[in-house]
Amino acid sequence: MILVTGATGNIGTALLKELHARDAGPLRGLTRNAARVTFPEGVEAVEGDFAEPTSLKSALEGVHSLFLVSRLGPDADVLKAARQAGVEHVVLVSSITVQSHPRLGPAGENLAVEQLLKASGMAWTILRPTQFASNALMWADSIRGHETVRAPYADTALPTIHPADIASVARVALTEPGHQGRTYALTGPAPITARQQVGAIAATLGREVPFTEISREEAHARMAAVFGAEAAEAVLDVTGGDVNDELLMVRDTVSQVTGTPARSFRQWASENADAFHSIA
Repeated sequence: MILVTGATGNIGTALLKELHARDAGPLRGLTRNAARVTFPEGVEAVEGDFAEPTSLKSALEGVHSLFLVSRLGPDADVLKAARQAGVEHVVLVSSITVQSHPRLGPAGENLAVEQLLKASGMAWTILRPTQFASNALMWADSIRGHETVRAPYADTALPTIHPADIASVARVALTEPGHQGRTYALTGPAPITARQQVGAIAATLGREVPFTEISREEAHARMAAVFGAEAAEAVLDVTGGDVNDELLMVRDTVSQVTGTPARSFRQWASENADAFHSIA
């Protein structure tokens, strides 16, 4: 039995589809409200809340492999519950910032979860993806409303990754031998700037999407109102304010692990065009 946490998220949804399509055996998807989700036929929807690890007991029963999105609750308690339930292997989604920006608070938190997993007694595989292509959804309201997209560091190019590629690597790690005890840094196939991302979305929509670069200060004010000041600083550093070779590096890990080239941002934009279509 494989349990996928974050089952309704960008990675989890794609992972369940891949596992189901490849007959990976009994599957469960963790959700807070099983009545509101639609999983592939045969995938069991189970309820649980990371904020209350004791609620995960029934979801973990009979599970041998766990796909875990970190920092959704008290990770030490979640891993303890998994170990006590007899989980043998955990595939953990961490972040590339653990190696590119270890000084940042969120990176330190991700590293701490990695260390907890390694000390847990369960087999492990760690995924460290870079910036998600799906982060572009933050522009969806502006684009649907024919407003100008505003973003800092407009011409800083990062090797943005399609969430489905993270799912593909996770699927291989969960179902094939040779991936336990491995840490995989994951990127997309090429660097792409914020300006180019908006251009790709515009091309998919077949219309112009206005874009303007804003200052770090303006961006921080917007982000801090939602995420808090410290998180806003960290996001701005890793999206252009404090880039380094480790963050900018394009890696072929996706193709090495899965045998399939990493998907482009343009493909992600095409697959998610509905999110950006004009408001009727």
